[in-house]
Amino acid sequence: MDLRKLKTLIDLVSESGISELEVNEGEDRVRIVNAGSPAPAGQVVYANPAPQHAQAAPVASAAPAAVPVVEAAPVATGSVARSPMVGTFYRAPNPESPNFVNIGDTVKVGQTLCIIEAMKLLNEIESEHAGVVKEILCENGQGVEFDQPLFIIA
Repeated sequence: MDLRKLKTLIDLVSESGISELEVNEGEDRVRIVNAGSPAPAGQVVYANPAPQHAQAAPVASAAPAAVPVVEAAPVATGSVARSPMVGTFYRAPNPESPNFVNIGDTVKVGQTLCIIEAMKLLNEIESEHAGVVKEILCENGQGVEFDQPLFIIA
């Protein structure tokens, strides 16, 4: 897919107010997420692991209800390693390999914590803080959102 078409799609998403658009064109696949707009009522919010919106709710109340679930997850104190992108969280480079880090491991600045797959690209997420991994806030293979807490390092 050429850059002009991609830019046009991005502009359309930002102007229309929709929160997400996925386009498949041959072997090319593009997913554009508008992080600045709240999700309309009735749309699945991936950052919320439990289905809490069984009934239709007004747009104003749908987005704030999903935010506290994500933000309330970190219980331990320490530095929070957050997701720099939308994608799929993986704790190991492949299913047969050991995890990059486990709870209780000591990590250094620049050490790989996990991989986030975004648009068929594997992105290593490195620690910005030295310390001990206190909590891992995502499950292996789980979808993550931009700025979602992944680890607590103290």
